[in-house]
Amino acid sequence: MAGSLYLCATPIGNLDDMTLRAIDTLKSVDLIAAEDTRNSIKLLNHFDIKTPMTSYHEYNRVEKGHYLIGQMQEGKSVALITDAGTPAISDPGETLVMLCQEAGITVTSLPGAAACITALTLSGLSTRRFCFEGFLPSDKREKRDVLEELAQESRTIIIYEAPHHLVKTLEELYEALGERKITICRELTKKFETIMPMTIESALAFYKENEPRGEYVLVIQGKSIEEKKEEAALSWQEMPLEEHMKYYEGQGVDRKEAMKLVAKDRGIGKRDVYNMLLENK
Repeated sequence: MAGSLYLCATPIGNLDDMTLRAIDTLKSVDLIAAEDTRNSIKLLNHFDIKTPMTSYHEYNRVEKGHYLIGQMQEGKSVALITDAGTPAISDPGETLVMLCQEAGITVTSLPGAAACITALTLSGLSTRRFCFEGFLPSDKREKRDVLEELAQESRTIIIYEAPHHLVKTLEELYEALGERKITICRELTKKFETIMPMTIESALAFYKENEPRGEYVLVIQGKSIEEKKEEAALSWQEMPLEEHMKYYEGQGVDRKEAMKLVAKDRGIGKRDVYNMLLENK
């Protein structure tokens, strides 16, 4: 009978956030796959966990992933831990989960700390709808495409960033998104935890004067629905009316229904569209 994979969340700073279930699981499995065994040994020693460890990280995730699958197919149980937080979130653990699903191996997640959710709840921004971007791409073209997409995002945005890239990222966010509310979350759950609600512009000014230290989570206000509607209406209004009509008629919409849709896009009445079309003939 095949073993199972256990995704065990670990503290993001405060060791007291480790759950009893995670401790018991790490003690009972046959093998622990850790992002950095040198870092994780401190956690295991703290909770007197003697289970053998092996490394599993970004650079060996495919090769080691197949090895771990083989171990579980032989009946061994494996726990996956990351340096801090929940495995598979902005983490190579997602690859191992996919491999397990392909192999028919049971995966169980043990809930616990996640920096993105902790920051969101502390941000003072809307928590009803949000998107998690993780770290922005390092490739310039890919990053540009992501920022263009985020500029139109109406949900609250969550981004991770390292201290040495923070100022550059804030500059890029300001250029792409404009002035928005942002909450800077630093060293979450640790002794020097800092939560700073401000604007992107003021955050940029602050960190140009104060050296960034620690790990950061940026929680950013999304574009308002009203603003998106206004921009969409302005965009349609720049298009000639007959071309706007052809846009919908080209999709198989009859002329009467197309007039309704055009009127809605432009924020005017259907009768106004009819009269404008007559005038243009």
